[in-house]
Amino acid sequence: MSTFSLVALIIGIALIFDFINGFHDSANSIATVVATRVLSPLQAVAWAAFFNFVAAFTFGTAVADTVGKGFVDLRIVTPYVVLAGVIGAIVWDLITWWLGLPTSSSHALIGGYAGATMARAAFLYGFGGTIRGLILGSWPRTLAFIVLSPMIGLWLSYTLMIMVYWLFRKATPAKMDRYFRKLQLVSAAAFSFAHGSNDAQKTMGIIAAVLFSAKYLPTMHVPVWVIFSAHAAIGLGTLSGGWRIVRTMGGRITRLKPRGGFCAETAAALSILFPTYLGLPVSTTHAIAGAITGVGTFHRVKAVRWGIARNIGWAWVLTIPAAAVIAWVVFVVIRAFVPEA
Repeated sequence: MSTFSLVALIIGIALIFDFINGFHDSANSIATVVATRVLSPLQAVAWAAFFNFVAAFTFGTAVADTVGKGFVDLRIVTPYVVLAGVIGAIVWDLITWWLGLPTSSSHALIGGYAGATMARAAFLYGFGGTIRGLILGSWPRTLAFIVLSPMIGLWLSYTLMIMVYWLFRKATPAKMDRYFRKLQLVSAAAFSFAHGSNDAQKTMGIIAAVLFSAKYLPTMHVPVWVIFSAHAAIGLGTLSGGWRIVRTMGGRITRLKPRGGFCAETAAALSILFPTYLGLPVSTTHAIAGAITGVGTFHRVKAVRWGIARNIGWAWVLTIPAAAVIAWVVFVVIRAFVPEA
């Protein structure tokens, strides 16, 4: 296979991952607004897809730069490494989608990319040199946000619920819900915008990495056509839905009303936009799940189904190492057929 054909294939697979990311994470974007019956599922996915795409025009490519060159040694990366990494992320995403677990596509991609790079480092330097495939880069802050993202979402949504109930202390619950049914359209749009601004950039970084490793880019940067392609793919993926995970996020963690949905979406959007501004890839899944838990905790601790939350937590912990292992195996298989990989 020629270098051009290989690069084209990898870009196609990366965009498929972005599409899968969109339908895998569409649940995060629309679960609360569907659960509160503010929008029908069809209306909700259209609303989310539009704002996922609009995000292409803001925030630059700082997250893409971090993903492309902030975690692994680019001197070790080849197009085959990127291919194995993306396949590893896709396989893990599909497994968790089938199980109905809202894991992080972002961390799956990072884990897959790292695992494939470490596999090549093992071939180059021996198994003891595996770690040479990684650089310190943004790992500490990214790993910290695995814990911080849901905590920030939980704290913000809990605080917003306190403010909402204080401001509307003289209003009846029915009046509050009529008001927040309209406001939730804004909060759902804000969350979808935040989702697109962070998640689409991860695929941009991977595509830029494969173009750079194949010498099609003189420097590591994200071309304009890559920006639009990634946002279009994630928007189309969102339109396809993700109903297994919608059920988990929208109703199984805790029951939501429009006021709670507004607080959860607003809190999650804020907890995503700040690290996006810093150029950090974070998990939109972590953010919205933490925010929904905060809303449930506000009413009473028992309102949260902690068994479901615990299962989600385990899936989060396993995502990076599981995707890395899958990508490692994929690279070993590729290497068996293509020794120069």
